[in-house]
Amino acid sequence: METGPAYTPLTPLSFLKRSAEVFPAKTAISYGERSETYATFAAQVTRVARGLQALGVGPGDRVAYLAPNVPEMLVAHFAVPLAGAVLVAINTRLAPEEVRYILDHSGAKVLVVDSGLHPTVAPLAGGLTTVREIVTVTDPASGAAPDPAVGGITYTHLLARGSDEPLSWEVADENAIISINYTSGTTGRPKGVTYTHRGAYLNALGEVTHSRHTPDSVYLWTLPMFHCNGWCTPWALAAIGGTQVCLRTVDAERIWQLIDDEGVTHLNGAPTVLVTIANAPQAHPLERPLVVTTAGAPPSPTIIGQMEALGARIVHVYGLTETYGPYSVCEPQPGWPGLEAAERARLLARQGVGMLQTDGLRVVDADDNDVPWDGETLGEIVMRGNNVMAGYYRDEEATAKAFRGGWFHSGDLGVRHPDGYVELRDRSKDIIVSGGENISTVEVERAIDSHPAVLEVAVVAVPDEKWGERPKAFVITRPGASVTADELVEHVWGRLARFKAPDRIDFVTELPKTSTGKIQKFQLREKEWAGHERRIQG
Repeated sequence: METGPAYTPLTPLSFLKRSAEVFPAKTAISYGERSETYATFAAQVTRVARGLQALGVGPGDRVAYLAPNVPEMLVAHFAVPLAGAVLVAINTRLAPEEVRYILDHSGAKVLVVDSGLHPTVAPLAGGLTTVREIVTVTDPASGAAPDPAVGGITYTHLLARGSDEPLSWEVADENAIISINYTSGTTGRPKGVTYTHRGAYLNALGEVTHSRHTPDSVYLWTLPMFHCNGWCTPWALAAIGGTQVCLRTVDAERIWQLIDDEGVTHLNGAPTVLVTIANAPQAHPLERPLVVTTAGAPPSPTIIGQMEALGARIVHVYGLTETYGPYSVCEPQPGWPGLEAAERARLLARQGVGMLQTDGLRVVDADDNDVPWDGETLGEIVMRGNNVMAGYYRDEEATAKAFRGGWFHSGDLGVRHPDGYVELRDRSKDIIVSGGENISTVEVERAIDSHPAVLEVAVVAVPDEKWGERPKAFVITRPGASVTADELVEHVWGRLARFKAPDRIDFVTELPKTSTGKIQKFQLREKEWAGHERRIQG
């Protein structure tokens, strides 16, 4: 696309450039005793970008990061695209083979890994097909020394290879890929969701608006940065000139300490994070306003009420990895503050309407016609626009299927109320949403089925007080074979991330099936959810 006086390609890199000029001495990043101003933040970004280029990273190359919410991950969101490359932020909870698949599929040239995650990478070292260099970040807070088996260079060496020579904060093509975010493998293998510079720029501005960020914002990182690039929040806070407080692990005591000591004004997280915060021994009425943006699973009216009672303001958003994270917001109406707390919480638990940077939500029937706005007729939620992915990386077939009819099909089922607000009611797939993380039942079933004692298996979601829902397996063993539930769980641990393993396993003699032999999971699920309300969201 040609550029000229009236047009500059959009990129979130411009946010940091501006804030470094406007707020050079202001605190941009806080992490324990470590503090970075916007001037030093931008300088580190430049040096890391130059260091990556010195390692041979060029335009369009993929650079993977496997790290918790530490400052280096914030730097990566700017340094990797500044080098002209594409950021691949990997879920820190994945098993080694899952990480291997993502590295190989994305074709990552460099892997930057936190020393605390060396146990995940060590089994892969020397056997990766595209990774040319591994860079280790050593965080004193982790207490983990680097594993010599990983090899590679240190982050300090990467900085030393860089330089302070300026790079352009502009891009030639705003539709170029800025990042690839891998799904949780809801149909087996994870898919790489591609974000563009334009989409990231616009979604970041949407986050600034709907989460009510200002230059006085102090944002606490309770949401993983690897998840949808932290809902584009690394770019959003840089845009408005706020402060980002890094948090290595979600710990209730530490969260409350930082809320009090750092003057935290904003945080994001799944409802399970809110449950952790609200029910912590340290919980107390807030001394200053705290905006809590939540998604990942529909928050219950109960937890919304608990957080409001502490003084928090809840912003409920909805989206998927394919929509840069949040796409819709339950926009409060003028009359809601005067409602009874329970009724207000019920309304806030809906998924709402499209955010201002989107084309809005539709709920459609099987023929892609909009369903009536009656709060009863089920349909599939579809989206389109600047904040829907460019496509699945190296998967044209899946991309075409997802965008049939010109709209992205979410796979989520919902209704539209007379006021236009959308509410999720079910999913068209058997996905388990546990603590904001998607777990594929097919993937878990395959892991269990690979045990020689297993003949058949079905996995469904069952209610869980802490995580919302967890996997449960129903297993038929082979004649004469013997295996315990603990042995099967340990078997799954060797193949998948531990959080994907079932909490409970029932050994049965038969599974409900159709006449064609297909297992009827809904029969298993309905029995487990009797007396519970299941509200699912991807």
